[in-house]
Amino acid sequence: MSDAGSRSPQNDSTLSAFSPAAVSHVFSMAKFTDAQLRQAISEVPAADSDEELVQIQVTDATGQHSALMRLDHPVRLHVDGQLGDYAFAFNRQADIRLTGSAGHGVGEGMASGAVRVRGRAGCGAGVAMTGGTLAIFGSAGHRCGAGMRSGSIFVRGNVGDETGVGALGGMIVIGGDAGLRLGDAMNNVTVFIRGKAKSLADGVTEAPLRKREELRLGLLLINASIRGDAKEFRRVVPEAMLKAEASQRGEVVPNWR
Repeated sequence: MSDAGSRSPQNDSTLSAFSPAAVSHVFSMAKFTDAQLRQAISEVPAADSDEELVQIQVTDATGQHSALMRLDHPVRLHVDGQLGDYAFAFNRQADIRLTGSAGHGVGEGMASGAVRVRGRAGCGAGVAMTGGTLAIFGSAGHRCGAGMRSGSIFVRGNVGDETGVGALGGMIVIGGDAGLRLGDAMNNVTVFIRGKAKSLADGVTEAPLRKREELRLGLLLINASIRGDAKEFRRVVPEAMLKAEASQRGEVVPNWR
């Protein structure tokens, strides 16, 4: 592979926030097409250990749409700048950290890995996810998590209307407020919300936060690098799910663990 667009991290002061000594490759989005950049990343040898991912710095993100879609490689990407719509859609394996905001559809269809956005996200964040973790450290637009099948979405700020609409599985954590019709037509999905929702959709309800979920949520918040005490959150679930829980021995006993 040519060195064009790639440079040694030792002489790049912009990497200081990401421990330059640990970064093995640096690529510029201004010097590659998206297809070329995906190919270059796929050619970086994976680490011998699953616990120590190879780190790659991607610079010059300036609002590109469909950036780094369909990555399928066990590496850790640090991306600097703003990105447009459908960033990191259909991600597999990669652990991605964007320092900046993203447009609509960030993480759409993600199957595994993790995407952390240290900024805002547009509408449709995490739509149709089937696995993995999407963490947004700002706010997200309408229909966040729509149609998701599995995986976890964390939003530190607010979310827009119809969050979780049509979702069939997974979990959504909202650190701020939600818009209208939270949880519309969702099934087998749990939403944890710290703020208030303008309205809940028909067929969903608030439910007590059970002890085991409090512990699980606390660990997930830590893993997603999101501050907050699990006790501050309330649980929103489909009414049918709550009825099924109540029919099981122990769930109706307040002190059951």
